[in-house]
Amino acid sequence: MNAIIALDPANYDRSCLHAKDRIWAETNCYVDVLIELIHSLGFDPRAGLAFSLAIDFEVDQWTFFKYPHEDLYTLYGMEVIELNPWVSLIQHVEEQVEAGRPVLVEMDSFYLPDTLGTAYQSVHTKTTIAVNTIDANAGSMGYFHGQAYYELSGPEFRDIFQTDGLVHERMLPPYIEVVKLTKNSTNVRDDELTAQSVASLRTQLERLPAHNPFDLFRTRFEKDLEWLASEPMETFHGYSFATLRQYGACFELAANYLDWLAERGETGLDTTARTYAEISEIAKTVQFKLARTLARKRTLDLTPIDDMSARWQAATQELVDRYL
Repeated sequence: MNAIIALDPANYDRSCLHAKDRIWAETNCYVDVLIELIHSLGFDPRAGLAFSLAIDFEVDQWTFFKYPHEDLYTLYGMEVIELNPWVSLIQHVEEQVEAGRPVLVEMDSFYLPDTLGTAYQSVHTKTTIAVNTIDANAGSMGYFHGQAYYELSGPEFRDIFQTDGLVHERMLPPYIEVVKLTKNSTNVRDDELTAQSVASLRTQLERLPAHNPFDLFRTRFEKDLEWLASEPMETFHGYSFATLRQYGACFELAANYLDWLAERGETGLDTTARTYAEISEIAKTVQFKLARTLARKRTLDLTPIDDMSARWQAATQELVDRYL
């Protein structure tokens, strides 16, 4: 079997960013996968979380946040490039993994056993995985997804790679990226990593939205509530993922990032980190209240949105005053 990192799913030690005491168990598929890949390569994924500070409300959803490619390269020596799919997916994955390059590829959760209880064998939805090992002859694959590392084989392998042929002719190849690894974690000095991370922090603060994103979100949220009340619960889940869960999980990462900087000697960040964590906690509470409100056809109190707006303004201004 071609393998990049020697891992055993049964004994996999996940990143602290996926610990059981998290406010949000998962963030989004792309970030979760990279957290575990970075962690398994021996780096600290918290060093690259400066991106979590500059998200915005993007008209009808919050920013689908990701590790910037330039930060992945600068901090971890991970060069992410898009792969042009001109032969079969399985052939591309095999060749890239054999060359020591993890493959980031969009797959159908319907065929991923680790999504049992959510999407597996029930819902067709795209998600990103990072392939670490593959054996086409044996029909098996080891991959990062969500909070951990998994393996699949047999029918799931055939279905995920469509080895029996496409379901129909109009199916397009998935989006594929490969990760070229150019740096060893043992050669990275802590002081250099911290300095590079702080430089990324300043860059992100320069990219802050010119407005308070919570104010825009409140206006849209208030309009959406009447529409959501007439929609099935499946719509609520999609809406919540694009809004409350998206920024809630992101600001928990922001708090983790500032805690990491504090561990590296950056002082005076405790209050700011706590404020971002409070935003994350309030978002989780609002999500639960929204679900109950829609189920019972009641009115939702929007005061917590105003509270999060004020907290974001205060915390973000503290960082701007300090680093810009």
